[in-house]
Amino acid sequence: MDREEREENMENGEKDNVGSLSIEQIFETKGVPSWQEQLTFRAFFVSLVLSFFFCFIVMKLNLTTGIIPSLNVAAGLLGFFFVKTWTTVLEKSGLLKQPFTRQENTVIQTCIVASSGIAFSGGFGSYLFGMSEKIASQSEENTPVNVKNPSLKWMMGFLFAVSFVGLFSVVPLRKIMITKLKLIYPSGTATASLINSFHTPKGTKLVKKQVSALFKTFSCSFIWAFFQWFFTGGDDCGFTSFPTFGLQAYAQRFYFDFSATYVGVGMLCPYIVNVSLLLGSVISWGMLWPYIETKKGDWYPTGLKPSDLHGLQGYKVFIGIAIILGDGLFNFLMVLAITIFNLSKTLTKKDSESVIPVADRSSPDNSVTFDEKRRTELFLRDQIPTWVAIGGYVVLATISTIVVPLTIFPQLKWYHMLVTYLIAPILAFCNAYGCGLTDWSLASSYGKIAIFIFGAWVGMAHGGVLAGLAACGVMMSIVSTASDLMQDFKTGYLTLASPRSMFVSQVIGTAMGCIISPCVFWIFYKAFPIGDSKGAYPAPYANVYRGIALLGVEGTSALPKNCLSFCLAAFLIAIAISALKELLKHWNISFHRFVPSAMAMAIPFYIGSYFSIDMCLGSLILFIWRKRNKPHAEAFYSAIASGMICGDGIWALPAAILSVAKVNPPICMKFLSSATNVKVDNFLNS
Repeated sequence: MDREEREENMENGEKDNVGSLSIEQIFETKGVPSWQEQLTFRAFFVSLVLSFFFCFIVMKLNLTTGIIPSLNVAAGLLGFFFVKTWTTVLEKSGLLKQPFTRQENTVIQTCIVASSGIAFSGGFGSYLFGMSEKIASQSEENTPVNVKNPSLKWMMGFLFAVSFVGLFSVVPLRKIMITKLKLIYPSGTATASLINSFHTPKGTKLVKKQVSALFKTFSCSFIWAFFQWFFTGGDDCGFTSFPTFGLQAYAQRFYFDFSATYVGVGMLCPYIVNVSLLLGSVISWGMLWPYIETKKGDWYPTGLKPSDLHGLQGYKVFIGIAIILGDGLFNFLMVLAITIFNLSKTLTKKDSESVIPVADRSSPDNSVTFDEKRRTELFLRDQIPTWVAIGGYVVLATISTIVVPLTIFPQLKWYHMLVTYLIAPILAFCNAYGCGLTDWSLASSYGKIAIFIFGAWVGMAHGGVLAGLAACGVMMSIVSTASDLMQDFKTGYLTLASPRSMFVSQVIGTAMGCIISPCVFWIFYKAFPIGDSKGAYPAPYANVYRGIALLGVEGTSALPKNCLSFCLAAFLIAIAISALKELLKHWNISFHRFVPSAMAMAIPFYIGSYFSIDMCLGSLILFIWRKRNKPHAEAFYSAIASGMICGDGIWALPAAILSVAKVNPPICMKFLSSATNVKVDNFLNS
């Protein structure tokens, strides 16, 4: 069988074991570049360009639904395409000095994900924007001591002060996590498999087709977003306000808004997540909110602003918070219990299976594969000294403890910061370990816990709302970057990329993100009315996080009538759903696949169901595609979904520029009922 036939088989889903050789046996003849050679100028130049691109996508998702799919695949794919094109041109001209390797590809992917990750952990759609006067005014708690409006200067300063600390928190544990405990880190493993396939000869043809599919859908998505813009010349205008299921359903936010972004996100998310979103939409906007509206004047006063948390908005926000907290608390305790159990089991195990092969010691376990031996040897070769990790953490934590209270958030005192940095490494380890087992980062759950602790500690009169949100940012930054770094270590382990190059790439990517993400947010902030619950960028989690902070400092007395009862019921139901799902998994009952996700159900409670319909359509497309040609679907769905997300997401940049330049769309396409249309006609003819 020649190479062309092997590539064709791969595209059709047939197995090709290449003479039964393992991955590292295939690459054995290729040398592994030193960690300095893996860090190239072209790698970081491409990373910078793509980081700006990906930050726009993540920021748009942050400010709309808050659902961020894994972009690792798209980062690895686009990184490969750009550098491969670069090196191909240089090779044909005879100027290529260093070939493109999978280690360099891993560095690019790591840098991009680290940079765009700041757009999430930076809280631009959650805790950070929750500090603003725009969100504070919706809760009528906008005293100056509890409000801080966005500014490029302090946002960049805050991110630089807190974002690097987490990188040093779990570095000393990398060998235990990767080579001893052998945690899976599903996303890191999948990304490594993708990169390995890119750089094997048999993968070249397939990758070209994947990249071609991505850029075709990217172009179509961008053009479609551009076309839709022409019809949005007013409030509630355009395809995004199309009453797909009728005007009454539209009033309850049930409609398809023709968003390529969320169709693509739906293709990437598991089926049960999208179904859970739709179920949450039906329960909240289809049943619960219409029922509570009938109690206006009894449970809450009439005449309140739609955004007032003492009215219907309060039920929407706090019931959603209760579900999120219930699911988050259960998962937190479950992962913590699994962590303690597995650690105690591993540490007490004394048999020969716990011996890890290293370069100068042969393993007594004959079942250890060639790939594992080679990967472990190279992973342990380029050590990051423990004193560097501990010293770096202490120095950066000290700087942050001084800078943040003195120059950015005086509501947080130095002893608050000290307590945070004392407990953060433990929580960072728990999050990194849990992520390795389940691929689920609980960074937001740790952040919410910090809101309650520090908000109550400081108190409302002394800026407890702002202090809680700021402490949330510190905690989220540490635990999020810690799990991201360990994911990258796993990817590097499987692609033979040096831990040193991974760490340096993560540091550089984080620095890029601390500059790019605030700038991208600033473009959205200046160009669009962010925070409007009925607008294009409602930033739903900003209200949620501020609501949690208010609950922490005010107590339950701030809630409207019967809201606490609903919240308690929602909290317990969320725990019950999560517990049922885990018990069915433990008993190996396949029905667990059909138990909804409580966390996903909570998201539409505040912002509506339109995006869940988009995402369910994405799931439906993928389901039919898999039924018709599963191998083809598995090979291309990720690239096509990424293209849809990227094209629609990047349109936000020219749309923002047009908005800043006060260039308005020429047409307003709006839909009215027949009776309203008659009134409009009569008015115009009078």
